Amino acid sequence: MAGAPACVWPLGATLGEGPVWVTRDRALWFVDIKERRVHRFDPATGDRRGWDAPEQVGFALPAAGGGFVAGLRGGLHRFDEASGVFRPLIEVEPERPGNRLNDATVDPSGRLWFGTMDDGETEETGAIYRLADGPSLVRAGGDCAITNGPAVSPDGCTLYHNDTLGRAIYACRLAMDGTILDRRVFCTIAEGDGYPDGPSVDAAGCVWVGLYGGWSARRYAPDGGLLEAVRFPVANVTKIAFGGEGLRTAYATTARKGLDAAALAEQPEAGGLFAFSVETPGLPGHEVQVGL
Repeated sequence: MAGAPACVWPLGATLGEGPVWVTRDRALWFVDIKERRVHRFDPATGDRRGWDAPEQVGFALPAAGGGFVAGLRGGLHRFDEASGVFRPLIEVEPERPGNRLNDATVDPSGRLWFGTMDDGETEETGAIYRLADGPSLVRAGGDCAITNGPAVSPDGCTLYHNDTLGRAIYACRLAMDGTILDRRVFCTIAEGDGYPDGPSVDAAGCVWVGLYGGWSARRYAPDGGLLEAVRFPVANVTKIAFGGEGLRTAYATTARKGLDAAALAEQPEAGGLFAFSVETPGLPGHEVQVGL
């Protein structure tokens, strides 16, 4: 069973999201979407750094050859942490100015998968995309108001993505060429248990999901059965990433968004970065290689 979460950085993020362990510098990177910030946490030294982004930033994932690919409101950018510069890579959904980029992952083939969503969180205008050579974009479906994920199984054959408002996690067969096939419901979250936010996958192929408004993160077996739930002292748990020695530390981003003054008084660590130990390690991360 997992250990109890402890807050390792009480930064009070409005909407902490997108944690990723970057192997090349042994640090955890994540974003605060609404405050337009990219953050870095070094657990060995306790060093904490941050960069301003020019727009809302949904994720920053490491790119082959250095730097990151960041998902800003209007499209993908290359982000250089040394200079702090964001350089446009490709525009996304210019015909939908009410949308923004949200969550993302990199599969074992070095392909970036990401989702878009309605920034107002009501219209079903979000979708899943894959960055391809060119650079170009391949629209892979998943239409809903708030996409979260994707996440990919250890063998690269299954892709998971969430319909947050629909309280559903979907699984799809992922072909070698990047085509998504056979979409099915993997599991659903009961009303009152929160909303499925960012998913991630561990070395056993089990799916972890943060529950926004659910005070917890859950771990599901590859067949969709619930294995365990980790209780948090804050309501809005957004996503899990695995890092540290042997990838046996789970880091969780959280959010203050949607909490009133009374709720914030009861949850002084809301928006903090949390960590807890796990028995089953995570998977080594991949760098974006395709489409750069």
